[in-house]
Amino acid sequence: MNQPAENQSAEGAVSLAQSSPTLGTFRERDGALEWSGRQETVRVEPWGPDAVRVRARLGGPVLEALPGALLDEPPSTSYTVKIEGGQGQLTVGALTVCVSAEGQLRFVRTADGTDILAEERAHFWWPGARLYTPTGNGHHRLEQRFAAYEGEKLYGLGQHQHGLFDQKGAVLDLVQRNAEVSVPVLVSSRGYTFLWNNPAIGRVELAGNGTRWVADSARQLDYWITAGTPADGQRRYSAVTGRTPMLPAWAAGFWQCKLRYRTQDELLGVAREYRRRGLPLSAIVCDFFHWTHLGDWKFDPAEWPDPAAMRRELAELGVKLVVSVWPSVSPLSENHHLMEQRGYFIGTEYGPMAHADWPDKEVASTVQVAFYDATNPQARDFLWSRVKDNYLDPYGITAFWLDACEPELKPGFQENLRYHGGPGLEVGNLYPRENARTFYEGLLAAGESEVVTLNRSAWAGSQRYGAALWSGDIGTDFATLRRQIAAGLNTALSGIPWWNTDIGGFHGGDPDDPAYREVMVRWFQFGTLSPLMRLHGFRDPGMPLGPDMTGGPNEVWSYGEEAGAILEKYLRLRERLKPYVLKVMREAHEEGLPVLRPLFLEFPDDPAAWPVDDAYLFGPDLLVAPVLTAGATARTAYLPAGSFWTDAWTGETYEGGSAVTVEAPLDRIPLFLRDGARLPVAE
Repeated sequence: MNQPAENQSAEGAVSLAQSSPTLGTFRERDGALEWSGRQETVRVEPWGPDAVRVRARLGGPVLEALPGALLDEPPSTSYTVKIEGGQGQLTVGALTVCVSAEGQLRFVRTADGTDILAEERAHFWWPGARLYTPTGNGHHRLEQRFAAYEGEKLYGLGQHQHGLFDQKGAVLDLVQRNAEVSVPVLVSSRGYTFLWNNPAIGRVELAGNGTRWVADSARQLDYWITAGTPADGQRRYSAVTGRTPMLPAWAAGFWQCKLRYRTQDELLGVAREYRRRGLPLSAIVCDFFHWTHLGDWKFDPAEWPDPAAMRRELAELGVKLVVSVWPSVSPLSENHHLMEQRGYFIGTEYGPMAHADWPDKEVASTVQVAFYDATNPQARDFLWSRVKDNYLDPYGITAFWLDACEPELKPGFQENLRYHGGPGLEVGNLYPRENARTFYEGLLAAGESEVVTLNRSAWAGSQRYGAALWSGDIGTDFATLRRQIAAGLNTALSGIPWWNTDIGGFHGGDPDDPAYREVMVRWFQFGTLSPLMRLHGFRDPGMPLGPDMTGGPNEVWSYGEEAGAILEKYLRLRERLKPYVLKVMREAHEEGLPVLRPLFLEFPDDPAAWPVDDAYLFGPDLLVAPVLTAGATARTAYLPAGSFWTDAWTGETYEGGSAVTVEAPLDRIPLFLRDGARLPVAE
C-alpha cells in the first residue's frame, strides 16, 4: 500500500531550506522498500545476510537485467519493512536502512542505531545526494554522494599503482588500463563493505568533505552494501558476486615466463634445464606472437612445428603449458572478415571498427586491429570455437594467458565504442570479466573441470570465472616493488584472491647488473609468498616491438651464482608450502576469504594493524614482511596484538602488539608464524 510522507510528524518533516521540498511516497513491494518522488524511484531490497541492494532511477521504475556484478538471485535472508512517522525502514540482520520523507538514505547498525554511512546533499538548495544530468536517450551522468567521516580508512577499489593502501583522499578513475584495474569495491574501517554495481566509465572521489561516485553515462544508480567486519564483508561480497573455483594443484607451484620464447625448441630447452637442475617447475608460458596472425588463434608451424609433442613432453616433465590468447584481430587474420560481417567486433559510433595499432607478421608496419566483443554471447562462442579447434582439441591445452584484455585501446576513447551489452560509457569496465567468461564457460562445456586464466584486467565478479589477475606492465625497481604490496592487498579486498606480479617487474632489468640482481632476489622472495608465483619480464637487452622480438634471459640461473642459489632456495620453499597454499585457496573457494590478507582482516580490533601497508598475512598463519629497500639487512615489522609470533627462521617468539626488528640478510625474507603454527619454512 502506498503511504505518502506528507502531513506526518515533525520527525518526518522536510527542510524548508530547499527550493521546493519533495514529499515522497513509500510502499512495500515484492519484499523491498520503495520511495517515489518527483519522478524518481528508489528501491531498497535485502540482498544477502546483513546486506541490501539500492537502485535509483529518474523517469520510471527501476530497470532489471542491466549489466552488473551481482548474481541474478540473492541469498535468502529474513528482513523487516516498516513505514511510519513519515519514514521508511528496512532491516536485514545487522544492517538497517532508514529512508527520510525526502528520499535520503542512512545506513545504521541495527544493534545501536549508529550511522555507518549516510547520503549527504551536495547543497541545501540543489542538488541532493543523487544527481541525474541528461546525456541523451534516457541516459544520465549519475552522481551519488555520501558523507565523509573523520578517521575513516578506505581500502579496495581494485589494483592501482599509486602506492596507497588506505585510499582516503584519493580520486580514482573507474576505467580499465594496463596495470590500473577498476574493481569498484570499497572496504571501510567503519564496518561496511560497498560495491558500486555499475560497469560505467566514471570515477570515485574519497574526499575529506564527502565521497562521490560518478558514472559518466548510465541509466540508473545501483549499489550494494553490507555491515560487519572486513572478513564478514569478504564472505558476504563473494556470496553475491560469485566465489572463485578451487585452484588446481599445478597452479600453486612455480610458473616460468619471459618475453618471449620464440620457438618450440627454445621453450622446451628451458623446461628441460629446470629438470636437469632438479628445480621445481609447474608451468611454462608461451607468450604472444606465437601465432600466424593476430586473431588467427593458432600456432605458427614455422616456429612451433609440433605442439602436440611439445605439450606431451611438458606433461611428462610435470609442467603445464600456458598459451597467450589476445582478444584483438588483425585485418590479415583469416577470421577478420567473417567476424566483421557477423558483428562480432566492438562497434564504433564514428569511423571504422579499428581500436588499436599493432605489429603483425608479413607486414613492415603496424596494422589497425579490432577487438572481439566479449559482451556478445555469439562472439564469445565464436572465439572459443577457434581456441577449442586450435589449442584444446588437437593439443590438450587448457590453460590460457588473457593479455591486453582491458581491452588495450589506443586511443582509449570509450565514448566512441558500442558494445553488444550497451554504449561504451555505460558498460566499458565489464570487458575483462566477460573475456574471462569466454574461457570459463568454454572449458566447462568441453568437459574440463579446472579453469585458470591469467588476466591483465578484471572487474567485479571476475573471480567466479577462474580469473587470476596480475599487476600489469610495471617497472623493475624497489619503488615499484614497494607499490605492489598495497596493490595486492587492495586487490584481495576487492574479491580477487588469485593475484600475482611479474617477479622482478616487467620493463627492463639487466640480469648482469648487481643492483638489479638484488631487486630480483627481494622480489622473488615476495613472489614466493604471493597467491601465484610467476617469473616474467622483458629483460635487457630488449628488442623493438614486433613479431621477432625477445628479451634477455629470465630463468633462475640467469642472475649469477649467488643470486641464483637464493632463488633456488625459494623455489624449494614454495614447493614445501604448496599444501598450505592449497589449504588457503580452499578458504577462498568455500568462504570467500583472500589469500593475501591485510593484518586488520584477521585483527580488526587492533587499531595499529589498520595502517600497515608493507607487510601482510599469507593465509591466517604466516605474517610476511618483505624487504623493500636496497641494501637492507634488517627489517622492522609490526606484529598484531592478540597473538604470539614465532620467527620462522630462528624460532624466537614475540608477544603481539608491538614492532620488532629482525635480521634480514639477502637470503632471508622475515616470516612470523602465528600462535605456534607449524609450517615447513626452514629446510
